[in-house]
Amino acid sequence: MELWLATGNKGKIAEFQNLLKGMNLDIHIQSELSFFSQPEENGDTFLANATLKAKALHAVKPDSWTVADDSGLVVEGLGGLPGIHSARYAGANAQPSENNAKLLKMMQIRAMTNRKAYFHCSLVAMSPSHELFHFEGKFEGDIATKSSGSGGFGYDPVFIPAGETRTLAEMTSAEKNAISHRGKAMRAFVEVLKNHL
Repeated sequence: MELWLATGNKGKIAEFQNLLKGMNLDIHIQSELSFFSQPEENGDTFLANATLKAKALHAVKPDSWTVADDSGLVVEGLGGLPGIHSARYAGANAQPSENNAKLLKMMQIRAMTNRKAYFHCSLVAMSPSHELFHFEGKFEGDIATKSSGSGGFGYDPVFIPAGETRTLAEMTSAEKNAISHRGKAMRAFVEVLKNHL
């Protein structure tokens, strides 16, 4: 069975492949389709954006599973920012290091005493029979006072999971996947997938 991932994010692709390991799946990524361009993420929620991406890829791969997620960091002291704008918090083409630098700067200005935050993942999957499935994952923690670690991607160097002293970027990928927002959503999807393979 073919499964297509609606993402160009290398970090997400690696996580998806890891979490789907052992399944009888032929996994592909959208960049393999030279004619496909990902739709603009103009939804006002994580779920809306994930649905846009999953449906767009399914339109060109209707006989396969297509999977998309929209994830982001929600910071309490910043009124929920960066939220759905997490990937472009420091600008449309910002690098993760730039997003992290802006986040740490904003924390100094606005929220030094309230560092509570959580990652949210909305994952949408469409089956070869055009069924739409939706899964959510939430992962709580705090924003670090400085960037630490070289693993992971995105905001991992500035996020300390609840009950931990290390940032996500200081943890192994297996440790992260066991507790992360995307890991939770993916495991729920895998249970559904098992019933369809």
